[in-house]
Amino acid sequence: MDAAKPSSLPQKSTIVRKSGVPRPLRWAFRAGSWLAPRTTVRHASRLFATPLPSSRSRALAAPCDDARIGQVESGGHVLTTYTWGDPALQPYVLFAHGWSSFGLRCRPWVEPLRAAGYAVVAFDLPGHGRNPPCQTNLPACAAALADVARQHGPAAALVAHSMGGAAAVLALREGVRAGRVVLLAPAADMREAGHRFGRTIGLSPPLVARMFERFERQIGIAVDQLAAHLHLPALGVPALVVHDVEDEDVPWEEGERYARLWPGARLLSTRGLGHHRIASEPQVVEAALRFLRGEAVGERVVSSPNLPFGLA
Repeated sequence: MDAAKPSSLPQKSTIVRKSGVPRPLRWAFRAGSWLAPRTTVRHASRLFATPLPSSRSRALAAPCDDARIGQVESGGHVLTTYTWGDPALQPYVLFAHGWSSFGLRCRPWVEPLRAAGYAVVAFDLPGHGRNPPCQTNLPACAAALADVARQHGPAAALVAHSMGGAAAVLALREGVRAGRVVLLAPAADMREAGHRFGRTIGLSPPLVARMFERFERQIGIAVDQLAAHLHLPALGVPALVVHDVEDEDVPWEEGERYARLWPGARLLSTRGLGHHRIASEPQVVEAALRFLRGEAVGERVVSSPNLPFGLA
């Protein structure tokens, strides 16, 4: 399937390449895989479950003078929330950020949404942003989203980026209500994310598997049960998936999977925005606003036993 390249979005590739993992760290994990596999798995598990420190430093540096800062308790953690407008009196849009990001990443969306009559609510996921550092996981992030949503009632829309998209799906399956959903470069498979992580740091595939066994003992849930494709067919809320065909962090194919398996969802493919810029690109914000107004944005991706995927 050829990726759609809307004329309204940039065509020139301007992806910011991922920074390389320090070579000594890769050497350490490669050597540890052979010499001390148990210890290496423990260190890799901690690294995989701990947001980068830059999440906090960037959150503290981001302007928030125009937001009301509050708190919500979730799973024994106190989460920082950010609110613009009055969700009790206005329809509100709830934001969920991605891994090692922070709630104030929604700032490019605030002014356009406020001008359109929405209140805006964002928050820092456990261990992220202004919250105390800690290890966390996808179910805990989904529970955090649900706890923030519970404070304000059903949202007019839910906007989620990257791992926040996976958390949003789990939260919706557990009863969170939203009128519409916009997913930006959503991650669809935690196990695949783990293998990408393993390749990045030089951890061998057998030890990645042992890392997930360790997680399953901790959270009491099989990792494969968190895969998006198991939950998407039951979702009925209108959804727009926006994913860049040159995304190096979460492959475009994972976003396509969301759009194909989510009943009635639409897919807007971009080129040149990568994984991070897509969350703040003004023309993506504008496309999402048109979707929230009920306009047809992107394309329908359909699937059947005789047609694995296609456009309609």
